[in-house]
Amino acid sequence: MAQAGNFYIGANDEHGLNPPTGGKRTPVMPYIDRSFYENEYNRKAKQYFMIALSRCGFNVFDVKPEWQDVSINTRVSRVNARNLSLVTTFAYNAYGSGTAFNNVNGYLTFYSDENSYAQRNRLLAYDVSAGLSETLPTNNLGIGTLTGIGMLRTVRCPAVIIEGGFMTNFYEAKLMMDPDFQKAAGEGACMGVCDFLDVAYVPQSAKNPTLRQGARGKSVQYMQYLLRLHDFEVSPDGVFGPGTAEAVRAFQTFNGLTVDGIVGKNTWSAFLIDHTPMPTLRRGASGAAVAYLQQKLLSKLYNAGAVDGVFGGNTERAVLEFQTENCLSVDGIVGKNTWGKLMPMGGGRPMP
Repeated sequence: MAQAGNFYIGANDEHGLNPPTGGKRTPVMPYIDRSFYENEYNRKAKQYFMIALSRCGFNVFDVKPEWQDVSINTRVSRVNARNLSLVTTFAYNAYGSGTAFNNVNGYLTFYSDENSYAQRNRLLAYDVSAGLSETLPTNNLGIGTLTGIGMLRTVRCPAVIIEGGFMTNFYEAKLMMDPDFQKAAGEGACMGVCDFLDVAYVPQSAKNPTLRQGARGKSVQYMQYLLRLHDFEVSPDGVFGPGTAEAVRAFQTFNGLTVDGIVGKNTWSAFLIDHTPMPTLRRGASGAAVAYLQQKLLSKLYNAGAVDGVFGGNTERAVLEFQTENCLSVDGIVGKNTWGKLMPMGGGRPMP
């Protein structure tokens, strides 16, 4: 087996959110009266991919850390300046006019045969497609080629683009916002990269080392990518310096943990939303588990308001609606039974 640390992997997400790229969105979703933007999925899937890569020991490069869209030329230049081993791009497909739902469904992995890496591109696409088939519940449409796409044609390393589903398919449009689907896409892509490079895939574990200021290495970088997933901005440099310690303390405060700047079992559990069982949540709670709750509700078309990790009035109203429509005790408290209905991937309100 090869050593993950010998490889440098690029991760890219198509389009942007601040401002949102024009046209790259679902039709207006019923019940919540808004569209889901493509980059709401792309960015999160990319982040989960980088988290998985870091956990496996790879060196990772974020091709587009910006929230706004960035030109293809800029992204290609960034890739080519760093002598990457490969680059993977996350995107979401559409079919038809883009203004109405249809039945076209499934995910695709694309490569290009327009550069000197054509054979390697094809093998990478096969492996990534196979990895996704291990984690995604939707239809694998296989691999295909694209022409004239800069992130495939002009990068100087093997490259693929993953179209994670169709935002013009009602079921797959809802999945775009499901954090478990986003994570599954990132993990499946990582599994494919590991197979392609003959590197051992390391699954998520509840056992992680205790980290504190002064620590260095891949475990620190893994933790830093988890901080970034939860919107605590740190540099994922593998160095547990004062900035990372400050971000850890802020995360602990927001999650009601002991505020000591030390990443132990409880802080890792909050980072990974790895609670067995999930915590009981009610109005006034805050933290990563609340943000996860809000995303799950949104993916099932219950409007919990902003995904801000704060269990306020909008989140409570969404929980009450969800409980009413799913034959649960209607108390606004998210306990075992409500989590049991919420956590499965997919489902939610039907097409009216």
